Amino acid sequence: MKVLLINGSPREKGNTFLALSEVAKTLNAEGVDTEIINIGKKAVPGCIACGMCGRQGKCTFNDDPYYRILRAVKDGIDGLVVGSPVYYGGPNGSLCALLDRVFYSLGPLLQYKPGASVVVCRRGGASAAFDRLNKYFTITNMPVVSSQYWNMVYGQTPGQVAFDEEGMQTMRTLGRNMAWMIKKLNVAEDGHPQREQPTWTNFIK
Repeated sequence: MKVLLINGSPREKGNTFLALSEVAKTLNAEGVDTEIINIGKKAVPGCIACGMCGRQGKCTFNDDPYYRILRAVKDGIDGLVVGSPVYYGGPNGSLCALLDRVFYSLGPLLQYKPGASVVVCRRGGASAAFDRLNKYFTITNMPVVSSQYWNMVYGQTPGQVAFDEEGMQTMRTLGRNMAWMIKKLNVAEDGHPQREQPTWTNFIK
């Protein structure tokens, strides 16, 4: 069993990384392997609606963060955690650009795998950013893993999240809940729900 964690902060070892590491540490203690991928500071291209992913099975852009996520997903993961700092009440724009491409091109490989988001903020905007990230899971048939509170941690300077005791406890609870859900889904005997053929309804004909 393995969970992929995506650090959507340009600061590789900042507060978002520390929050994700607390989740990863708990998952490891529950017998689940983890990998953290950092998106880094380089520019990340957004989706250009070219449709190439539908023909070649991957995004036409082959930047390093996307390639590493592609490789991890194709190697096999059982869950996904996405973490981001809060910028203007939302997740990091580079992260959203990457996730648009990841979920559009790899959605069939992610469905029915538990997903969770983690947000880090100085003061406000956490719930809006949290909601934005969860939308990726809820449009991809992914069960959303909850915790004892919304998955948010408070801190500004590097390392400050460690002093948010409730926030870090929420991260540990999230890790235990995700491990529990993965184990329950792995022993399910009836497989995935049967899906209907998708029906597209446009508002303008």
